[in-house]
Amino acid sequence: MTEQTRITTPFTAQSTAAEVVDGIDLTGHRAVVTGATSGIGVETARALAGAGAEVTLAVRDVQSGARAAEDITATTGNKNVLVAPLDLADQRSVAAFTAAWHGPLHILVNNAGVMATPETRTPEGWELQFATNHLGHFALATGLRPALAAAGRARVVSLSSVGHLRAPVDFDDIHFHERAYDPNVAYDQSKTANALFAVEAHRRWAGDGITVNAAHPGAILSNLTRHIEQEVLDGLVASGAYVFKTPQQGAATSVLLATWPPLEGVGGRYFEDCNEALRHVPGTSGGVADHALDPVAAERLWRVSLDMIA
Repeated sequence: MTEQTRITTPFTAQSTAAEVVDGIDLTGHRAVVTGATSGIGVETARALAGAGAEVTLAVRDVQSGARAAEDITATTGNKNVLVAPLDLADQRSVAAFTAAWHGPLHILVNNAGVMATPETRTPEGWELQFATNHLGHFALATGLRPALAAAGRARVVSLSSVGHLRAPVDFDDIHFHERAYDPNVAYDQSKTANALFAVEAHRRWAGDGITVNAAHPGAILSNLTRHIEQEVLDGLVASGAYVFKTPQQGAATSVLLATWPPLEGVGGRYFEDCNEALRHVPGTSGGVADHALDPVAAERLWRVSLDMIA
């Protein structure tokens, strides 16, 4: 992990997305937020729309997306909140979305995800969590790269998780063809991949004015946790193992990376609680692992991902 000046901001774990974007004018900017029907996704979209951006909610369920768009318009007064179908586990759906996009794109927030799912495979034989959380967003971002470059100074936010600490990418068996499937390991690996994507995407795209960073939103009780047993969630809350945020607080780090002016051109990094994460110390619960910022692994993942979606 290369030593560099750590980025700190006036914001904290308690800051909300609205507070982060306060005073920033996004009029004339266009944004895409995946998985924006609930949780931190809808609050990310709401904050961007509240600052004046045209926001497209890229969602699997367009009816839920339409309800979310209506709610965002009602609370922000912004009528430029659009809905488009996108199933990240289906490469044809991703290709259709990118093909239908016209004009510049200033902000892409790769927010959607699945967590701790039962063993499921896509038609390609890919493990569902890696296919959705990483490969779907990888195909989306690379497909939209011309639109991001056309914007001049675009931002891409890749949603990772503290789970990345528990599992690097297993390049020898990404899709669990040889090892026993573990839903938590699969999720954690996909979140490492999200962080590594930011490292390599920024290296490759900075010359086009595209800034790419990874964000850990924090622990939020949302639809993402639907595959985790309620008893386990109750135990986490009772134990104090995690300090749970509101969805508005969980969206703050994403919105910071998408909009905060001092981050212009500062990319390939991992943020949590609205500040660049410290290097993880074994035995502690936060920070960023070296394996999630490893430029060699990031470049390898990029090549492997291109081969998979080719």
